[in-house]
Amino acid sequence: MSNETTESKSARQAAEDLVAAVDTGARNVPGMVGLGIALGALAWSLFQLWIASPLPYMLADFIPLMNNTQTRPIHLCFAVVLAFLSYPALKSSPRRSVPITDWLFAIAASVCILYLVVEADELAGRMGIPTTADITTAGIGLVLLLEATRRSLGVPLMAVALVFLAYIFFGQFGPDIIAWKGASFQKAMSHLWITQEGVFGIGVGVSTSFIFLFVLFGALMDKSGAGIYLTKLSIALVGHMRGGPAKASVVSSAMTGLISGSSLANVVTTGAFTIPLMKRTGFPAEKAGAVEVASSTNGQLTPPVMGAAAFIMIERVGIDLVEIMKHAFLPAIISYIALVYIVHLEAVKAGMVGLPRSSKGRTILAKIFSTATALVGFLVLMAITYFGFAWTKDVLGDATIYIASAVLLIAYAFLLKLGAAYEDGRPEDLEEMTECPEMRPTLMSGLYFLLPIGVLVWCLIVERFSPGLAAFWTSVVMLVVALTHKAGKAFFRGEGIDLAALGMGRGELYDGLVSGARNMVPIGVAVAVAGIVVGGVTLTGLGQKMTEFVEFISAGNLMLMLLFTAFICLILGLGLPTTANYIVVSSLMAPVIVTLSAQSGVIL
Repeated sequence: MSNETTESKSARQAAEDLVAAVDTGARNVPGMVGLGIALGALAWSLFQLWIASPLPYMLADFIPLMNNTQTRPIHLCFAVVLAFLSYPALKSSPRRSVPITDWLFAIAASVCILYLVVEADELAGRMGIPTTADITTAGIGLVLLLEATRRSLGVPLMAVALVFLAYIFFGQFGPDIIAWKGASFQKAMSHLWITQEGVFGIGVGVSTSFIFLFVLFGALMDKSGAGIYLTKLSIALVGHMRGGPAKASVVSSAMTGLISGSSLANVVTTGAFTIPLMKRTGFPAEKAGAVEVASSTNGQLTPPVMGAAAFIMIERVGIDLVEIMKHAFLPAIISYIALVYIVHLEAVKAGMVGLPRSSKGRTILAKIFSTATALVGFLVLMAITYFGFAWTKDVLGDATIYIASAVLLIAYAFLLKLGAAYEDGRPEDLEEMTECPEMRPTLMSGLYFLLPIGVLVWCLIVERFSPGLAAFWTSVVMLVVALTHKAGKAFFRGEGIDLAALGMGRGELYDGLVSGARNMVPIGVAVAVAGIVVGGVTLTGLGQKMTEFVEFISAGNLMLMLLFTAFICLILGLGLPTTANYIVVSSLMAPVIVTLSAQSGVIL
């Protein structure tokens, strides 16, 4: 094995270790305990699919429906328990086992959270008059939530929450401009834990309704090989250009942004292959990493599967997801064009070249015709998938969904047959790559991965489903693809019904369901602890005080207010993840900007 291949595999392993430490938990527990954690994650995914599906309403006569007071605590319970079991308390804590203290923390947290489900009717009956048990449970639960935040997201977000808690209790000691009388422990715990004004507010609600399903969809796509397919396709498109691997990194991150709103998952999916390629063609290690991080972070803007903050915006601002996607499209395109240009300048300055093209005896005319055919076919497929049914609602009415499903199934079988004529993408193909892959075989080998994205956009634009229901049906389609695509290709290659391939599909499906849940742990914890900030603002009246403060700082100038807000976002972004950053800043600054703009005659 060459040194380059060894270096590539080492980089890939390092990237996987990073995502394990940050996105899914640093513990890798073997044996029955590890299996139990995985089954807990699987149960979370199945629970989310159940509550998002139409089945609970169809079976309402037999199984009671669950409302927000039940689904939100159960959602957070899964997140916090998995946080204690998956993330070590300290760097010195064991990685291959779960200490008894972490089991006790997980059990105590589940009791405190599920107390809201068990006592839901009683809590509603004594709203505003909590008992000692209510307050004790809330206090312990809040402390455990902060500890889960420290483990899974680090100290910064926990510190922000503690600052707001200190302000809630000791606001009378603050500066005069934001001082208030302070709240009693009973009032604070009731507001932050028992009502839906704090921890179990909009953030956890959106995480329960939309975000989980979109994260699950991205995990299923990744485990099924879509990430490798998109990375290889990007190298086939631009890898031959000057500084081609770096440009391929930008393009592949943009494509991966179509299926995943997680910047870290984007880095691991694409960077494990593109960073070694960039270094091989002359990019310094620091610049290669910087290009990958910048392009993967921008993947949160790429519609239709966007970062978690986009779905928080839907609830907080009241904007439709389609509108969010429309407004995000232009910034995403501009940012990626800028990154490609920056990479090009760096490559020209350093005198770099791209990867050599794959020749295989074909003429230039044949290559041009092959590439053009593949691109035109791709565009036609996307046009049919995305917009082909826009007119059918008026003509076919309620039958549209059944006809669309049949067409989708036929399209899937057709694209599987096309892909069966070419080799499947493997990680080894990218690790050992010395020349650009051919465009047509690369494109055709995995076109069926684009069908679930088309389903998502069609559900949102044509059917006008809610984001949660659209994500559910998209995830269902992806479940079918993950389970059957390897066996389907084997069938069309004349190998009959390949049970081994079907078993591999089951393995990918299982891995995707588990990985999706574990990827959600930091997000679920983040939106919950950010609820402390939201609850602090509503309980203390800080929003009105911030209005006065910002008006004084900006002298009523809208542009200065926006610059001040952007500066706060940048500062908080040094330590907070995107979702928590958005919740904190929007809770503090959005009402201020709207109020002061209205006073100046500007409607925002």
